[in-house]
Amino acid sequence: MATKNIPILETKRLVLRGPDAEDYAAFKATFASYRSRFMGGPLNPYETWMLYAAEIGHWTIRGYGMWMIHDKETDETYGMAGGWMPAAWPEKEIAWIIWPSAVGHGYALEAAHAARKYFYNELGWDGAVSYLDPKNLDSIRLAERLGAVKDKEAASVDGNDVVYRHPSAEQLANSQINDGIEMEISHYADPLFKPKGYALD
Repeated sequence: MATKNIPILETKRLVLRGPDAEDYAAFKATFASYRSRFMGGPLNPYETWMLYAAEIGHWTIRGYGMWMIHDKETDETYGMAGGWMPAAWPEKEIAWIIWPSAVGHGYALEAAHAARKYFYNELGWDGAVSYLDPKNLDSIRLAERLGAVKDKEAASVDGNDVVYRHPSAEQLANSQINDGIEMEISHYADPLFKPKGYALD
């Protein structure tokens, strides 16, 4: 059962639902792994539990948060994407993480694009940022594919991150950026599409 009062989003391949208890095992495994090194990990079991509780509680406190990314056909979970703004965050963030077994299929792009559209169209956000580790090249490339650009003037969380500013709702509407994102998502949805080079989320 989906977490109460959290909207459900659907895309070509995915269903975004609120995090539930049964989703915790994959979350725990990912944050205990090297995959989480750019998000404060690897974490011990207590830290992972507290972070997952925060993911759920964020929806109650802020009215938005991170969705669990599910496969529309199999219901398998691939990761998380959505909004994030803990107490120390200067601005609303669009964030994502993909389980190690699910990388390279465009799931983060598809989910983050859907989440951003929801925040802009339904919650009236006028913009957002992503706080990224400067060594996290995969997420930096993904932010750029979402149309975000590095904002050297923006306040960072702790001085150790770089800030990528997403296009505003007005900039994104009926834009080449939006069309390009949706074209790329449609490529990943094509079973014959085989991306070349290094796998990106």
